[in-house]
Amino acid sequence: MKAEIRVVGAGLAGCEAAWAAACAGIPVTLYEMKPRRFSPAHHTQGLAELVCSNSFKAARLASAAGLLKEEMRLLGSLCLRAADRCAVPAGGALAVDRDLFSAFVTEAIAAHPLIRLVREEITDLPDDGVVTVIATGPLTADALAGQIAARCGGMLSFYDAAAPIIAADSVDETLSFRASRYDREQTGEGEYVNCPMDREQYTAFRQELIRAQRAHTHAFDVYEGCMPIEVLASRGEDAIRFGPMKPVGLRDPRTGRRPWAVLQLRRENAQGTLLNLVGFQTNLTFPEQKRVFSMIPALHDAVFHRYGVMHRNTFLHAQQLLTPGYRLRGSDTLFFAGQMTGVEGYMESAGSGIVAGRNAVRLVQGRAPLHLPRDTMLGALAAYVSGEEGFATADFQPMGANFGLLPALPETIRDKKMRYAGLADRALESLRKYLKEAEETVCG
Repeated sequence: MKAEIRVVGAGLAGCEAAWAAACAGIPVTLYEMKPRRFSPAHHTQGLAELVCSNSFKAARLASAAGLLKEEMRLLGSLCLRAADRCAVPAGGALAVDRDLFSAFVTEAIAAHPLIRLVREEITDLPDDGVVTVIATGPLTADALAGQIAARCGGMLSFYDAAAPIIAADSVDETLSFRASRYDREQTGEGEYVNCPMDREQYTAFRQELIRAQRAHTHAFDVYEGCMPIEVLASRGEDAIRFGPMKPVGLRDPRTGRRPWAVLQLRRENAQGTLLNLVGFQTNLTFPEQKRVFSMIPALHDAVFHRYGVMHRNTFLHAQQLLTPGYRLRGSDTLFFAGQMTGVEGYMESAGSGIVAGRNAVRLVQGRAPLHLPRDTMLGALAAYVSGEEGFATADFQPMGANFGLLPALPETIRDKKMRYAGLADRALESLRKYLKEAEETVCG
């Protein structure tokens, strides 16, 4: 076994895998096809480019997303180090300036003495005895995707959608207000710009949203977590009013009452000059996005810096193919990581990269693989992806972090917040104990 590791793809998962291996003292060659070639969703040369939301979800520990991030911190996550440094206000969520985030990760990777970054497209699955982590993401280029599909007996696919980004100074301040839901963790003027609508405005907006022309796509399945706003709107009169436009926990200072519906805008960059339409992933044509979204009163003169787009995401039949350590069953040297494994979300993808990277190191060192405890979020996601611990299913679909993946606590706790806090405390204690017994480095 050669004492080196190859990582293909420098998104969040690939960067985490390379970082984990290099920090363990193993030389890494990290391949990234940008800028020689770009996927339909990528536009910059930076590593770890965020192509959809700039939010990494909830920050509080007593949440599934917060627990996942804390586990990753224990394992030395590079992406979380970058996120904490590049955070922008987002209420109870961890959101980042996407350009600063990518720049931080890129600089860290380039500066590490054991990582060699090669800007080159890999078109063939490596078979040369070098331990390799494939982390090319849900938009793997056709040549390599074809090889993976041939090796793995086909791949699955669905379509993902991104929300528009607008100029902050184009929002009508007289028709909007700043606040966090329930005033949660609010500082200063509030972390969200809220665009309220009354019942008549909402009804007209929803009708036009449903009627609007959509961009052409082939037949596809859409992941529920990224459902286009126009598709969700067609499911019922109140579908989006109980979803991304829910007014719960907000009060319009102009009226003193809760609005009928609210669009929330979240910071995209540290300066606050760009705002993301939260939950407004869309497949409408660009002219229709401008026309329909401008019907929201506060956005009547909105300047769009990026329109919403849809793109294909592909993932493996992972439960038939991968071990809980993200190694390809039947292969001595090949690992997979990231969204192509069937984990869903930025941090979930990055977390799988950490686990795959650390297991690649252990394979090179001749040590037993890490199979993280089932009562940790990282371990539960790995068990789900690999079909272990009772997770095998005939209809495998991507899964993000959620407390439903974890075994129940031995005692009954009816208060949900207390129950989630108990699950989080148990998970962290279990992870620390396991890593100590496995003689694996614990960070932080």
